[in-house]
Amino acid sequence: MVSEPTTGSSRSYIRGRSPVLAVDGVTQVFEKDGEPLVALKDVSLDVRQGEFLTLVGPSGCGKSTLLKIIAGLLNPTGGSVYLGGSEVTEPREEIGLMFQTSTLFAWRNVIRNISLPLEIMGAMEPDGERRIADVVELVRLQGFEQHYPRELSGGMQQRVALCRLLVSDPDLMLLDEPFGSLDEFTREHLNTELARIAEHEHKTMVFVTHNIREAVFLSDRVAVMGTKPGRILDVVDVDLPRPRVPGSRRLAEFTETVNHIREVLGLF
Repeated sequence: MVSEPTTGSSRSYIRGRSPVLAVDGVTQVFEKDGEPLVALKDVSLDVRQGEFLTLVGPSGCGKSTLLKIIAGLLNPTGGSVYLGGSEVTEPREEIGLMFQTSTLFAWRNVIRNISLPLEIMGAMEPDGERRIADVVELVRLQGFEQHYPRELSGGMQQRVALCRLLVSDPDLMLLDEPFGSLDEFTREHLNTELARIAEHEHKTMVFVTHNIREAVFLSDRVAVMGTKPGRILDVVDVDLPRPRVPGSRRLAEFTETVNHIREVLGLF
């Protein structure tokens, strides 16, 4: 039996909060074959504290490029990004990034892969071990602590990568198509798990996907992007109750929001 969403538990209160992340007029131009290639043009976007915002759009619309700029890995040709009022010009400890592939170290077991950010920051003792135990429980990896990546499925590897992101306790979590390479069954299950974790941790999250249904299921708002050049076409509120459960996908509001995004993208 599929659980139904609890009514009256949406996160509409987030809409009244001030932005913690501000993308202000960002433009990114690359050079290709000696000619300028405009990957992003005049992109502006605010993300509020505790909000789950997803960037959705076709390949080539600049979603991953925008995420790299937000992460401080790429300086834009024009415009700026601000986190907590401070301009982002390089990677910062307050910003965590998770990629499509798990990027785990084959020679480290689950616990040692998760602990890596804390080791780098010199923050293992005394609270680090407790934090690792907490995120292992949160992501439901108990019993797999001593396993190596080769012994895990793709979905389990992504759970480990998510733990590694959570353990450093960043203010802003950026996720670049983390479930894109997984089969549909595993992907939907991990969507449900990520929605639960987002609700528990109250983190500000920016998520990238090509999958419209995934975007709607997870998000408080969806920023719909178009191509040539990459730009924001629309920002869509997702008025679905939380917590999000598998049954959320059967709600009329879910279908209506998916169809609206498809219309924005010209898929109807």
